Amino acid sequence: MTTAQQQQPVGSPFSAASTARDVLAGRDLTGRTAVVTGGSSGLGLETVRALAAAGARVLAPVRTAAPVPEGVETLPLDLTDPASVRAAAARIARVVDRVDLLVAAAGVMATPERYVGPGWEGQLAANHLGHHLLACELYPLLRAAGTSGGARVVAYSSAGHMLTGIRWRDPHFRTGYDRWLAYGQSKTANALFAVHLDAIGRADGVRAFSLHPGKIITGLQRGMTRAEQVDRGWIDERGRVVGADFKSPAQGAATGLWAATSPLLDGLGGLYLEDCEVAPVATPDGSMDTGGVRAHAVDPGAAERLWELSTAATGATPIGG
Repeated sequence: MTTAQQQQPVGSPFSAASTARDVLAGRDLTGRTAVVTGGSSGLGLETVRALAAAGARVLAPVRTAAPVPEGVETLPLDLTDPASVRAAAARIARVVDRVDLLVAAAGVMATPERYVGPGWEGQLAANHLGHHLLACELYPLLRAAGTSGGARVVAYSSAGHMLTGIRWRDPHFRTGYDRWLAYGQSKTANALFAVHLDAIGRADGVRAFSLHPGKIITGLQRGMTRAEQVDRGWIDERGRVVGADFKSPAQGAATGLWAATSPLLDGLGGLYLEDCEVAPVATPDGSMDTGGVRAHAVDPGAAERLWELSTAATGATPIGG
């Protein structure tokens, strides 16, 4: 059965309206260790707050220091700098002997053209390549959890993946930059990352998922002007959210937490989720508003090809075939 064929609902009791608190109600995560990127703002902050409240030990690698909930441990991380990623992973390995949950929640959207690190396009670097390297560096800790109860990796993708597949001939937009296509490519990369990590990690008890959190106004929109957001119907002139079907940050974090903890997903992996459920494959005439996942974002062949490209680009330690 292909990954696309596995994109079938599993009977989740939650929905688009569910919140982080709803998803983790009654769940005791004492003894579990979670690493959450982007944990100082937006959906990452909602995620670390909920995990810590449920008893997990939470480490939040962040680019910019900011207040976090009591009990959450922060450490520096710049996902666009391979040296910073390796240093963060080494620091985590010094303080914990396993990672049960790795949530890749940090990200950027529709930013101006920028090249970072070894010449990587900025959105691909921050959203995908940095997380790929971090997952590889933390893999021994994930495997330690996986072989003694199971580990999960959760990658924040987006409906933006529908904009484009991977631009194999020009992934870094050397021949003309488009900020929305660059964003879309990075979100497809997040989904494909989960597909292949799951394929090579399942024997070690490491499963991976990607997800669309929904439409939420957070710091993710910092690359856009207020006028642009008003023109798109997302907010009004005063900055108030007016767009249809927009979620609160607590609702936006719910699907990631469901991916990380739901027993309904035991034995599954490599799937794309939305609204606290496994998403269907999008119809050819579907759009970002109608939901689902494009076949190009869950294609195992593309996922393996991207994994090899990303491992070579980052110099990550290989963790499987």
